[in-house]
Amino acid sequence: MAESARTLATSDYSTEQIEAALEGAWGVDTQLILDGTYFVAEAVREIVGCGGWSFRRTLFGGDDHIDREPARLDPMIDPARIRAFFVRAVWSRRGVGRALLERCEAEAWRHGFRSATLVATLPGERFYRALGYARGEPLDHRLPRGLTIRFVSMSKALPPREEST
Repeated sequence: MAESARTLATSDYSTEQIEAALEGAWGVDTQLILDGTYFVAEAVREIVGCGGWSFRRTLFGGDDHIDREPARLDPMIDPARIRAFFVRAVWSRRGVGRALLERCEAEAWRHGFRSATLVATLPGERFYRALGYARGEPLDHRLPRGLTIRFVSMSKALPPREEST
């Protein structure tokens, strides 16, 4: 996560913003791991990307993020949450993020969700928009040391998927 942020986000955020965001806004949310909704992509015996989805209210942030909401969502009315996508810089633009996102959308669909929402970084916004997510409102999130960082809310109706047998 840190390597990805420190290389792929530098055209949109300052070094100070990136380092402060890594203290909570970006990071591992172990609830996703415990829920079995977080995935990694491996190549050449190393992790080259990660990302997940959630059936819980928390929109973004690692374990240290203060705005955590572990309550379960209702798939009949709530969108699934797409969470914590990071790809190693040398593996960007090679389909890693797309494959992870397609897996997350398929899993969310299988659990009854028909839409998804997320909070994107500025570089992530371009990625998600290319995969059908609509831009919502910008969000200026407070970081440590008096800094703020701009994120963008995004959403998408999940396409129908055939159930596997």
